[in-house]
Amino acid sequence: MSSVSSQSGPQPLRTLYTLGHSNLELPQFLELLKDAEIELLVDVRSRPQSARFPQFNRAVLEKQLESEGISYLFLGEELGGRPDDPEVYRPDGRVDYRARRKSYAFGTGVERLLRELQSRTLALMCAEEDPLECHRFLMICPALVARGIQPLHIRKGSKIETQEAAETRLLESNGFGDVAANTLFPGARAEALEQAYDLQAGKFAFRVDPMAVDRW
Repeated sequence: MSSVSSQSGPQPLRTLYTLGHSNLELPQFLELLKDAEIELLVDVRSRPQSARFPQFNRAVLEKQLESEGISYLFLGEELGGRPDDPEVYRPDGRVDYRARRKSYAFGTGVERLLRELQSRTLALMCAEEDPLECHRFLMICPALVARGIQPLHIRKGSKIETQEAAETRLLESNGFGDVAANTLFPGARAEALEQAYDLQAGKFAFRVDPMAVDRW
């Protein structure tokens, strides 16, 4: 009786998307997920509720996702933009995204994403529509890119923005347009990207009262 080897190489990871709920109505938001064939929504809001848009409160959202056959996973404690760890806040009260990416909790969150990507297409969700204004891009995506993952960003009308296109916008909006247009020197682009990420984080990273950091 012949046997078939069960050994196989590593399975390719599924696609990872990101999106922000913004001010969408819930049916519009669900349509974005269905258009991209999302199987798992990963909530990376530190606080999974919205006073302005209660349709995105965790309990409401999770119930609606279940009715559409989409799973929900909350990773706001590991990957949220408002971490509890005082060690990852700068003296001015802003979250230091570089420091947060080095934390154990953040690493645990990324590893969970990688495990989920082995079997399911997922999307990271936060509030801001434009990824350049959100920690999902500014804090999480660099760690994913370093692991060989190129996220895709779902925009209004189910338009898809690639990670490269988003990074080019980031460069252009922070005064590195000449580097963004020049693909002959990838090292220069990578160096400029690091600076652009830091500059953008200085505009959009969560900030607490500096006195609160001192009291932690």
